[in-house]
Amino acid sequence: MAEYDLTPRIAPNLDRHLVFPLLEFLQERQMYPDEQILKSKIELLNKTNMVDYAMDIHKSLYHTEDVPQDMVERRVEVVARLKALEESAAPLVNFLQNAAAVQELRADKQYNLQMLHERYQIGPQQIEALYQYAKFQFECGNYSGAADYLYQYRALCTNSDRSLSALWGKLAAEILMQNWDIALEELNRLKEIIDSKSFSSPMNQVQNRIWLMHWSLFIFFNHDNGRTQIIDLFNQDKYLNAIQTNAPHLVRYLATAFIVNKRRRPQFKDFINVIQQEQNSYKDPITEFLTCVYVNYDFDGAQKKMRECEEVILNDPFLGKRVEEGNFSTVPLRDEFLENARLFIFETYCRIHQRIDMG
Repeated sequence: MAEYDLTPRIAPNLDRHLVFPLLEFLQERQMYPDEQILKSKIELLNKTNMVDYAMDIHKSLYHTEDVPQDMVERRVEVVARLKALEESAAPLVNFLQNAAAVQELRADKQYNLQMLHERYQIGPQQIEALYQYAKFQFECGNYSGAADYLYQYRALCTNSDRSLSALWGKLAAEILMQNWDIALEELNRLKEIIDSKSFSSPMNQVQNRIWLMHWSLFIFFNHDNGRTQIIDLFNQDKYLNAIQTNAPHLVRYLATAFIVNKRRRPQFKDFINVIQQEQNSYKDPITEFLTCVYVNYDFDGAQKKMRECEEVILNDPFLGKRVEEGNFSTVPLRDEFLENARLFIFETYCRIHQRIDMG
């Protein structure tokens, strides 16, 4: 099933920290040798500040209690840098922890900056320090602290690029803490900015849309209304064009959402055309199932594809989410998918035959 694993295509569009849940899933499903996954984890961790985690993985990978000297040195470096950033950001952090002082802030950023400068001697330098401190906290894996500081930073920041960068960080932190409602709000806020902001080049805007769609998979397949909302987002012209030109593998998730949605959508017919257009650049059992039913009317082929679809779902980090119920563990999306897929076959079969054998 590794041939249908989309992690190598998805990971380059994610923040490094968001790749960890995918690797955890692959390790659980034993789709790759354990050693390969652990090496990938260390490679990722080397570019973050989560040194203790990297040390633990190094120990289990090489069955030793010793860790390389460079990891030990890196840890000392990280702790020192954290302390320095903490000191630089301290005046503003202390202010933000003072509830009475925070009440003096208003919606007007310019007023806030002036008030902070005059009354608390807090200027652009301390505000910049808060951003660096929040970013460093995120790199250390303290997502809760990072989310709080990035939220505060955005309320004071006047640089639109920096503010956008902070919003991406806040979204990643909320996803990693599995705060799906807040993450969805941040996602919508980010979409609004990406759609209205004037980027240095159109390609830059397309790239931001592609990142947004990849990050949104965590939210849409965990949030209660996610299956409906993924169709609303991915099916918009600008986003669908971005999928077709730069990320055709995302068709898998849109196809799945269409299948598990009880309500038939008017856009579904157009989506079948997209699958046909894209079959040279991307296809998997889920898209082939729809081609069997709606293009070739090949119902035996569709039955075979359904079995393959089940495997794809079970081995996909977004679709194969397990829910523990007592001693049992189920994959709710698989059950919904198979039930609706049978319905698709039955509906289409009835539509093209004048009479059917009840047997």
